Amino acid sequence: MRGVINLAPLSGCLLGVALCGALSTVVQQQDWHDPSPHEIRFITVEPGVRLEVLDWSGKGRPVVLLTGSGNTAHVFDEFAPKLTGFCHPYAITRRGYGASSKPDSGYTEERLAEDVLQVLDEMKIEKPVLVGHSMAGEELTRLASDHRNRVAGLVYLDAAADPSDFPASSPAYLELFKKLPDARKNDAPPSLADRTSFQAYRDWQMRSGKAPFPESELRNMFATNPDGSVGDYKASTPAIHKAIGDGAQKRNYSRIQEPILATFTWSCSVKITTPYICIKSPHHSQMYQAKVPYRPKNAGERAAIDAFDDATLAYLNRWNKNLLTAPGGVRLVDVPGADHYVFISNEEDVESELRAFLNQVH
Repeated sequence: MRGVINLAPLSGCLLGVALCGALSTVVQQQDWHDPSPHEIRFITVEPGVRLEVLDWSGKGRPVVLLTGSGNTAHVFDEFAPKLTGFCHPYAITRRGYGASSKPDSGYTEERLAEDVLQVLDEMKIEKPVLVGHSMAGEELTRLASDHRNRVAGLVYLDAAADPSDFPASSPAYLELFKKLPDARKNDAPPSLADRTSFQAYRDWQMRSGKAPFPESELRNMFATNPDGSVGDYKASTPAIHKAIGDGAQKRNYSRIQEPILATFTWSCSVKITTPYICIKSPHHSQMYQAKVPYRPKNAGERAAIDAFDDATLAYLNRWNKNLLTAPGGVRLVDVPGADHYVFISNEEDVESELRAFLNQVH
């Protein structure tokens, strides 16, 4: 009978390939779930402000993972389960990001560190090792300085940059950056095809020489469009990002009595001026293929690259020299070829270093 559509045999695609494909995508989006084996809790750190906390359980000392700027605790969804055999990992999404509250205030370094302390107190996490990636070095430094004997140790994963001595604040450094060849300066953004799904986005990260985020992290960072494609960034706002930057302070490690493990990446160069350990045979993840270094086309490009790299290394040397003033002792480790997200690109190396570090802390 014309004008009547029988919807019962929908799985047979009687409505057409396009419609079936769209309905299939919707079903897949509804069916998707975070595969990481964690419990999710929300901890109140002050009236009206709750933080998302992930708990993977595990054996041994508690280890609390803190994210870099722009990320949520789910960036550790694939790394943390690998730690449960020798420690009890947790991760915190800081205020202003992801599923945590986004209040108008409370983004100073001191307040962010107090948030972490509140989580430790509310969850009765005693003497943890704090592991901070990137900007989380601020929270590690502040909490250990202001609350002695509250933590057992600190791990800085490419997290020793000093906000008061940062390259992006230097006009001279930015001029050196401008002189770099375009291929060295800019990474191509993901295309529309690369955003058709979260797996496609991960594939783009891998092809581009980046450490691929867990899909759960991508879904917490970006909106999901109705067709299942990757939408706009949603984890936070530019105003919050700026407020955190404005609240950051000069790094002072002089009051940190606990031992420190810190990683960075600079290919074990002879120009590194501080004592450090070089991982001579790094273990890159199978999902990570480091970007092939740009090869200069002429002497001018080579000079521009050398000048920029030397200026960058000067910052790194100052940051590491400052870190080594911590009286509790510092193990400084260079992981050659690692991504900034070293716990993804070189998870085996980080796991090995962390395991050894935990065996030494009291």
